[in-house]
Amino acid sequence: MTAGNIIDGKAFAENLRSGIAGHVAALKQKHGLIPGLSVVLVGDDPASHVYVRNKGKATVEAGMKSEEFRLPASATQAEVLARVDALNKDPSVHGILVQLPLPKQIDSSAVINAIDPMKDVDGFHVVNVGRLNTGQSSMVPCTPLGSLLMLKHYLGKLEGKRAVVVGRSNIVGKPMAALLLGENCTVTIAHSRTADLPGEVRRADIVIAAVGKAEMIRGDWIRPGATVIDVGINRIERDGKSKLVGDVAFDEAVKHAGLITPVPGGVGPMTIACLLRNTVTAACRIKGIPEPT
Repeated sequence: MTAGNIIDGKAFAENLRSGIAGHVAALKQKHGLIPGLSVVLVGDDPASHVYVRNKGKATVEAGMKSEEFRLPASATQAEVLARVDALNKDPSVHGILVQLPLPKQIDSSAVINAIDPMKDVDGFHVVNVGRLNTGQSSMVPCTPLGSLLMLKHYLGKLEGKRAVVVGRSNIVGKPMAALLLGENCTVTIAHSRTADLPGEVRRADIVIAAVGKAEMIRGDWIRPGATVIDVGINRIERDGKSKLVGDVAFDEAVKHAGLITPVPGGVGPMTIACLLRNTVTAACRIKGIPEPT
């Protein structure tokens, strides 16, 4: 294993966040605009509380306005929709994020689709999904966007490359495939029930692992020199200790891959950085100001 083929997502995200902070300062100075992100948290899921706290901290550090609205686990769907409606109408709010998962009595799709598509910084609203898949301007889900930014930085033009996305979720797999198609890759969407999954992966120049199963993708599945983006975050017990691992068997795959993201420290930090990026983008679009490049 050599450090040269490991993508440092943490450093990449810090650089992106620094650039975003510069754009936020410029928006405030030139236009009197402070991008605002509001997060709605329903219930007491410990992981969700950690995610929301980290998002709020990063938002403030970038010079943006951060708000958090907490509702009890017993909240009704009507109460959550009322909060979303109030945020839709608030001109100081440019980005709205409802932290998932939601309690079982609440229809997540109904809540997501109640968010103003212009303020949907998660990119989950059906309008944004449709725009992304038809090549139109949209809000792009943060994890796929972060993965694409890293791919383009390290590989340059992606045109003509063969990519396989292992996973078909609405949050990562499907939007990732749409983004890669937009870069003129030849894209295969595979999943846990794909016939000869190892063979599909071996044909790929780019492997996006987002299947949600710890170390499912083995090292000898990776074509020599391929780029591997591991989106998975799985907690396992190994040698009596709790450990975070991805969907790729890293210690095996790093011997074959030309470039690979570790877990943790790979895609994860980019997700929050891209949430900030999306909030700035949303603020500019809402106010009719040119978006930062």
